[in-house]
Amino acid sequence: MARPAAFAPRRGGWAARTRTAVRTGAPDYILLLAAAAILTIGLVMILSASSVTAGVQFHDPYFFFIRQLIWSTIGLIGFLVALRIDYHVWRRLAPIGLVVSFVLLTAVLVPGIGRSVSGSRRWLGVGGLALQPSEVIKLSIVVYISAWLAGKDQRDMRHFLRGTGPVLGLVALACGLILAEPDLGTAGALLATSIVLLYVAGTPMLQFGAIFGLALPGLALAIATSTYRRQRFLAFLNPQAHPLSSGYHILQSLYALGSGGLFGVGLGHSRQKYFYLPEEHTDFIFAVLGEELGLIGGLLVLALFAVLIWRGYRAATRAPDLFGCLLAAGITTMLAVQAVVNIGVVTALLPITGIPLPMVSFGGSSLVFTMIGLGMLANITRQSRA
Repeated sequence: MARPAAFAPRRGGWAARTRTAVRTGAPDYILLLAAAAILTIGLVMILSASSVTAGVQFHDPYFFFIRQLIWSTIGLIGFLVALRIDYHVWRRLAPIGLVVSFVLLTAVLVPGIGRSVSGSRRWLGVGGLALQPSEVIKLSIVVYISAWLAGKDQRDMRHFLRGTGPVLGLVALACGLILAEPDLGTAGALLATSIVLLYVAGTPMLQFGAIFGLALPGLALAIATSTYRRQRFLAFLNPQAHPLSSGYHILQSLYALGSGGLFGVGLGHSRQKYFYLPEEHTDFIFAVLGEELGLIGGLLVLALFAVLIWRGYRAATRAPDLFGCLLAAGITTMLAVQAVVNIGVVTALLPITGIPLPMVSFGGSSLVFTMIGLGMLANITRQSRA
């Protein structure tokens, strides 16, 4: 099967272009406006969705909102720095970033170092803040794989041990550590993004058959060997059979979305956030958004993500070299996978996985590294081909 025409001139053609075919100027303002709109909606919805829980737990209805505002400020600084740095610099720093990410990801599993919350060990304490290493490695591994694949030619990609194999080995190691936390959703998002990068880089379709032949049984095994994953999968198939246990999240999410109707019950007037819907300001914030802003509000968020993804892949097709193409495609795919999976979970189209909605769900690590990735993407658009 041939690659999409947009990604056809991957090797040789783009890299061989003269500098006169490349412009350095303003970033893609459509991409930036879409990202800014999503971030703004996220802050508003965190204020609304978290106010009840924050008021009861911390006697301050603005507790989570203020912290997300602080993280947004840090993320904006990271975005501006990444926007100013020539994205080729990240290619040289990729090995260092990868090593640091694996050190952090390993440290989080060490008792006494990693923080355990609700049975999951996913955070490292940094003063009064918490860092989630899986968010760090999502970005660093995209950068590293993009750099690795950009240095390969078509002969390497046809040879499994020189092209595809090392990438899959690296991703398997990262996914194994993430699954140990446990966090199946992030591991799945990382695997999906790496497959897209391999596709764009020119991996033969025959190798993808082998990849899926191994990945699907591995996913089934990961579900079957974990009690909580198995319960979540069974609840997805029939949530009404477990309305007060494993099916509770899904049912409450659907109640919230159903209550919203076309125009919603009004901003700030959610009833589900009064301790009916769990994780209302994190993984299930889209349900509160649908309840308060209705189908119209939900479609608006979907449209903004669609614009963001469109401009991201457009940046990939117009990047001046293969590394820029792969990096843009990787960052965009990671955002797309997370958005699709989160909204799929909230609408009961997918089993619960615990993936946040980028720039909307509460969470500092996710927000900061998402905005740094967007800064890299914006820098690529500044150097896009004319």
